[in-house]
Amino acid sequence: MAVELRQLRYAVMTADTQSFSRAAAALNLKQSTLSRRVLQLEEQLGIKLFERTTRGAEPTENGRVFIEQARRIVTDVDNLQTTARNVSYGLQGRIAVGYCSPLASGNLKLAFTDYLTRFPDVQFDGIEAGPEKLLHGLQSRTIDVAIAPIGVVDSGVKSRPLWSERLFAVLLPDHALAERERIYWQDLRREVFVVPTAGVGPILGYLLSARLTEQGYRPAIIYQDTSLESVLSMVTAKRFITIATEASQGIAWPELRFREIYDPVGPARLEYALYWRDDNGNPALQRFFKLIEERYPG
Repeated sequence: MAVELRQLRYAVMTADTQSFSRAAAALNLKQSTLSRRVLQLEEQLGIKLFERTTRGAEPTENGRVFIEQARRIVTDVDNLQTTARNVSYGLQGRIAVGYCSPLASGNLKLAFTDYLTRFPDVQFDGIEAGPEKLLHGLQSRTIDVAIAPIGVVDSGVKSRPLWSERLFAVLLPDHALAERERIYWQDLRREVFVVPTAGVGPILGYLLSARLTEQGYRPAIIYQDTSLESVLSMVTAKRFITIATEASQGIAWPELRFREIYDPVGPARLEYALYWRDDNGNPALQRFFKLIEERYPG
């Protein structure tokens, strides 16, 4: 009778736990079933694998040699199964999607979740970077499509509008502006801001400069080589504030207050667009276009 893979698993787990009862619990089996299977394996092999005592099950000298070989076999089979799953995951192609907006909540998260749900056999690779790196990825063809704020322009790259997100000043509860019902750009002129160099940070820094620069005055903006989430965490040091999009509120920040920023005509918003190379014929990209068109008709 041939040795079965499950018998090897039973023996390895028994050796690891040094107990038939603990091994049975880990494998979701009855202890009597596990003990019987291991005994059958010993009879097939013609050797004793375990010394059975009231304290548990201790591998014999022959048992230790066998268990190590069995462990390698079980590990190799598990690795083969993982490889097979990974291959099947990409049966319908691959798409690399660049983005620079937080994924905690909002339209970007919904679009990604929708695509992953509808096309489970497409390998979906998300790449977070700033607009310049996303553009380079499109041109070098390491990225199929990018979602970034409006304003990215380069030869061979097409775009279409997607959605917009509201902008918020991020403050501590005791900040003088925290009790305001509305905050306008001019209310922020004397503040010190920190924004990340990655992701959407450079765009936020540009917005601050464009809205707050006036004759004889430039806003105080510090760039940190970190994520927006880390910048938000550092606001509690009371040395500066920051701004963020509404997608950043997908995570609870009990120590912070998000106050919406207003332009004279209404809430300040950051507009996003979809970018891609017109000569990209990736079928997985066409499926992404179809989903975007359904969710956000142009």
